[in-house]
Amino acid sequence: MESGSGALLTDVDGNTYLDFVAGIGVASLGHGHPALQQALAEQSAKLTAGSFTTAARVRLLKRIADNAPSPELCQTQLYSGGAEAVESALRLARAYTGKFEILSFWGAFHGKTAGVLGLMGSEFKHGLGPLAPGQILAPYPDCYRCPFALSPASCGLHCVEFTRQTLKMQSTGSLAAIVVEPIQGTAGNVIPPVGWLGAIQELARECGALLICDEMITGFGRTGQLWGQQHFAITSDIITFGKGVGSGFPVSGLLSTKEIAQSDPWSRPSFSSSSYGSGPLATAAADAVTRVIVEEKLSDHAALVGEELRQALQSLADKYPFVDEVRGKGLLLAFELVRDKKSRIPLPKSQCEQIFQLCLRRGLLTMSYSPRVRINPPLVITREQALEGVAILDEAFGEFLMHSSAS
Repeated sequence: MESGSGALLTDVDGNTYLDFVAGIGVASLGHGHPALQQALAEQSAKLTAGSFTTAARVRLLKRIADNAPSPELCQTQLYSGGAEAVESALRLARAYTGKFEILSFWGAFHGKTAGVLGLMGSEFKHGLGPLAPGQILAPYPDCYRCPFALSPASCGLHCVEFTRQTLKMQSTGSLAAIVVEPIQGTAGNVIPPVGWLGAIQELARECGALLICDEMITGFGRTGQLWGQQHFAITSDIITFGKGVGSGFPVSGLLSTKEIAQSDPWSRPSFSSSSYGSGPLATAAADAVTRVIVEEKLSDHAALVGEELRQALQSLADKYPFVDEVRGKGLLLAFELVRDKKSRIPLPKSQCEQIFQLCLRRGLLTMSYSPRVRINPPLVITREQALEGVAILDEAFGEFLMHSSAS
């Protein structure tokens, strides 16, 4: 790739692509946004390193506190990457509770570093052991492929009771935190059923543990709300955020209450800090990005354009036998590529890659190389661009269907 503008990318040969990936939820302001460009240029000419407070950092931290899900969530520490922020959140939960165990979920992704690798609910960690002790996994409510083969209409949130029993059998009674994505991103933009996240928060309270919402992907506007947890009417004890907050500049963070943030030893000087997370360039970038998201109400824009995009994708699911389960909130959408809608067997990876290439040749960059297709374009994508992307998908699906029927 050579350059970009908004939701468009241009490669070194001059080909232009509509971006339905956004660096996997990173490019919230799209590409080449003037506010980010100006902030980094001006800051790099003045100060690029050091832990001194800058005006940009003050503005950023105030904006985060002013737009938190609750006024009590007002203490922020900044980091350079997602896993770093999540690991710090775990250290904070352990410092506050005096306990050490962490519960995560199947399908979860909280980073690839050693401190969180055992919380990854997938086969990715195979061959990468040993894992840190005290890390427990339970099923996430992926209702399209329910691990218990139940229906959300009648299951009574069986997975919550299963999680409760899992803790009884696998925990030593020293649970410090439950860490959860309000909507699972890497697993396929999976949305839990109504009531599940609240029930998990109640389970954390039963255990004397904190609830950590990992909002690296869902935070700051992507889901049509500033925070993903707001869709489920809960407020977690700790929030981790990143990705779209820097729109390409590596910055992440942790948000909690004054009471929790004062926990010893996490609150001691240097115990929770990061060399790069709150540096001048990082805070200048995040200050500019979050300002644009808030002032231009990009979360509202994501809700409106996302709903129209979701409906257009649903029309493709109604049209094609291998497209199923359109889901999502805001501009965090997904659909399934399956052999047939009755069996729900995923399309083979080779066929998914065919669809990816068909889209690419038509000028659409999308994550259709996997059977769980995630649609997360820049928050600045226009309605016309979103519908143009669906039209390209329609053409690609039509050619794929023709070739697969012929074979």
